[in-house]
Amino acid sequence: MNLKFLLVFSLVPSIALAGISTAQAKRIQEAAQVLKEIHAVPDKDIPQELWERAACVIVVPTVKKAALVVGGEYGKGLMSCRHEGAWSAPVFMEVEKGSWGLQIGAQSIDLVLLVMNQSGAEKLLRNKVSLGAEASIAGGPVGRDARAATDAQMKAEILSYSRTQGLFAGINLSGGVVRPDVDGNTDLYGPNTTPASVVAGTGKQAPPETEPFMTALKRGR
Repeated sequence: MNLKFLLVFSLVPSIALAGISTAQAKRIQEAAQVLKEIHAVPDKDIPQELWERAACVIVVPTVKKAALVVGGEYGKGLMSCRHEGAWSAPVFMEVEKGSWGLQIGAQSIDLVLLVMNQSGAEKLLRNKVSLGAEASIAGGPVGRDARAATDAQMKAEILSYSRTQGLFAGINLSGGVVRPDVDGNTDLYGPNTTPASVVAGTGKQAPPETEPFMTALKRGR
């Protein structure tokens, strides 16, 4: 058999098992870093009580203005849900909106979304959901005490936060759109695994590449 053919053939398995792209690996690392940095300042963090009540969390690092979203912003991140007291393997998600306030001078923002109930989680895992219209959303309270939350915040399916130029605060993302990142999830789990099955704990185990994000979810407190 031709030596060149043998060499090419031997490389096929390693290519198939090469794992996620560099961009996706970077996204995982950045999402983990966002959580670690936010949790490092308890007085400016998401209240512990709300964090513990959340059904799911979505972290979208470095949302930027994008040409494909006219006059708006676009970003990709990770979503994990609680299953039997533990965080599920994460799935990739996409968010976009007409305006998130980057006009104040920031080039990008980090987003954190707490999904407060199972109904909200199920909506986000559909093909596409409009925030505020199909899923109720409010800017979340910041600090140690969840009692500072308003009635509207406590009733919302999703609490949303942004970090811009070092400032972490609640933000209203009404009008935004959230959807699973089909290509990213196919790369991570294969073509026959749905995001819903992954976060329900019936799909796949968390791949080794997602370990930084899984560790950051534990919050360490």
